[in-house]
This record gives sequence, structure tokens and C-alpha cells, in this order.
Amino acid sequence: MIAHLISIGNELLIGDTINTNAAWLGKELLTCGVETEKVITIGDDDTLIKKALRQSLKRADLTIITGGLGPTHDDITKTALADFFNVGYKTDTQTLEYIQEVFKKRNIPFSESNYAQAQVPENCKVLFNKAGTAPGMWFEEDGHIVVSLPGVPSEMKYLMTTHVLTELRKRATGQSHYVSHYMNLAGIGESTLSDLRLKDVRSLLNNGVNMAYLPGRHGITLRISTFAPSLDSGKEKLEVVAEAIRKQALEYVYSEEKDDSLAATVGRLLSEHGKTVAVAESCSGGFLSNALTNIPGSSAYMMGGVVAYDNSIKEKILGVPQSMLNEFGAVSKPVAMEMAKSVAKLTNADFGLATTGIAGPGGGTAEKPVGLIWVGFWSADEHFAMKLQLFKDRMANKERSAIIAMDVLRRKLSGIKTYPYDVKPEFE
Repeated sequence: MIAHLISIGNELLIGDTINTNAAWLGKELLTCGVETEKVITIGDDDTLIKKALRQSLKRADLTIITGGLGPTHDDITKTALADFFNVGYKTDTQTLEYIQEVFKKRNIPFSESNYAQAQVPENCKVLFNKAGTAPGMWFEEDGHIVVSLPGVPSEMKYLMTTHVLTELRKRATGQSHYVSHYMNLAGIGESTLSDLRLKDVRSLLNNGVNMAYLPGRHGITLRISTFAPSLDSGKEKLEVVAEAIRKQALEYVYSEEKDDSLAATVGRLLSEHGKTVAVAESCSGGFLSNALTNIPGSSAYMMGGVVAYDNSIKEKILGVPQSMLNEFGAVSKPVAMEMAKSVAKLTNADFGLATTGIAGPGGGTAEKPVGLIWVGFWSADEHFAMKLQLFKDRMANKERSAIIAMDVLRRKLSGIKTYPYDVKPEFE
């Protein structure tokens, strides 16, 4: 079954309200074997609503409309639907009595506009709304389902969960189970992953399995998915692709849990090995400490950190020699290595991580441009730094330098010999 989602409201178009409904709907519909093909957002305009409906009925099996069912003059969805289906109105007594009771309990006068909320197009099935005063509406015309729901997220979710999803599951047949598997990767670019690592994996996607790249500042998530007659048969199809990905890019895969983070993975590895870490940050400005300590139980392995932004702090707290700062500058291999070693010694940690760089947008030179980052690593067995050239965006540089530092530690704890983005470390 194919679905189109129509979000209505001028507030969505101008950014006063963020459209979270469409994302939630798309995810929930998949659980019923319904694939969302299109999401459109339009203003409170009768002509636009009817035009969008006409287009949807030509292509989709299900159209879900959210918004425009309130009691004010700009809520015109119900009127547009009645005009579209060329029908009159009926009073839904259950809704009317419920609204009257709600207003009575709150000691609020019951107005004409409130009464109008109980008036619905005569060809709809009313979806009773205990979460608000606007009922949902279910229409069926020539094999096409149109569902109209309030735009308030809590009311929309209540009606979907209570009425709509239940009915859609009853009607599901055939390839009705949506199955997905997520693989989280770090330390490799999207194009490199696609063109060099996973080029051969794409040949496995001709049996109804889809693979999507979901890039972000923290790395890449691969979503492999399919529709299948059962969950088990779907998982079997996905495992073939997942295993192929592991063979080609295992060193980059840090987790296969949907919402897992690199920081959580590092935390688990530190706990498993009974090891601790400390961090010294300059360009990441606390992002590394924040990521590591966001994980519950991180006090077991996170010893502490220093945000050594000014050179005086690098010198007085971390003990970086002034002569080293003068000769090489704060953004350099020797300083990154010294920061990592010093913070580990200072806190008695097993591992020391450090970041120093030029976050931007200003401050760069020909020799040290914006985005130049050094990540330092120290353990009793290894001591090195990695030189990276990242972005011109300040926030991206702060976040990515923290992510790379964590990924270096992940690889060391996992016994992986390669490094993020295949950058070669520079030892003493």
C-alpha cells in the first residue's frame, strides 16, 4: 500500500511550527506494510487542499491529512473535504456531547465554533478523539482511503494509534511486514564507502532489499530494509546484505543498533576492558567530554577532562612546555601528543585523548588553514597524533574532531589496525 501525507498549515511553511507529524507517520505506517511515497506541506488554502487530494487519489492508496480541523476561521480542511466529495454535513452526537462535557467541567462557555467541531462531512466515518475536541475522519472512495486528523501531535498520534493503525493492520496482506536493520559507521566518507567499499554489495539489492545512506556529522548510518511475508523471512534477506557489508567495511562499523552512538560504543568497550580515559580539549571545546559523559554509567571509565583553550591553560594545567608552544604553535603534532599524555598522567587514566585545531571561521593561515585539526592519543603502549584537514564550519569542526578522537580509541580497544579516514598516525 502506498501513502501520501498532506500537512496543512501556514505555520508549517513559515517555520513557526516544525512538522514532526510527517516523520512520525512515515515510521508508524511502515509497521503496517504501508510505504510513504510523498509528503507535501501546503498552507490553509481550499484550492491547494483539493488539488493535493486530486493528485494523491491518482497515485496513492492512502492519503493522510493533518491540520486545519480547529475551531477558528483559518481551519478549513473539513470544508475543503466536504466540497471535494460534494457532500453535506452531519452532527456527530458522541463528539458533541463529549465537547460539551469538557467545556462544562472547565467552566468555559460553549460557543458556535465549538459546536461546529461536531459537524462532519456526511460520508465520513468519525474517529472519536478523546485527546482533543476535533474528531478524526475516515473516507473511502473508489478503493482509496483518505484520513483527516488534527495537526496537534498528541491528538494525531492518539487517533492513529487508537483507530487508523489498527484498521490498516487488519487490511494488511502479502508483503506486509516491514523489516529494517541499521549499521552505524564512523571514520569513512559517504562516497568512499559507496564507491570503494560497498560497490559489490549493491548487486545484492535486486531482491526487494533497499539500502539507504543516512550521513550526519557523527558518521554514516546504513539502513537496509525490505517488505516480507514474515519478520523472520525479512530478517534472513537483510542478513545476507549485512554480512556482505561487514566483510567489506567491518573496521568502520561501530554498532548495529538503530539509535546507538559512538560514545556509547566506546563506553561499552572501556567497561569490558576495565580501562579509563581522560581528555584534553582545545578546538572541540568540551564536545568530547560532553559526548562521553552523556552515557549513563560513564563515571566508571571517564576520569576527567580539561578544556585548555588558551595557551596558558595548556602550559599551567597540562604542563605543555612554553618552548614547545612557541616553536610549533598550539595547533601542532607535538602539542597534541603532549596534551594527550599529560591529561592521562594528571588523572591516572589508561588512555589520553586530545584535540587542537583551528575551528574557524577565522584564524587560519596559509600554513595552518581553517579546519586543520590534530588529534592526540596516548596509552602506555602507543603515543601518536593524527593530522586532519576538516571543514570551514566551526560547529562541524568541533563535533567532528571529538568524533574522530573517540573513533581512534574505539579502534584501539577493538584491536583494529586502521585509522579514521585512513589517515596515518604520526609517532614520536
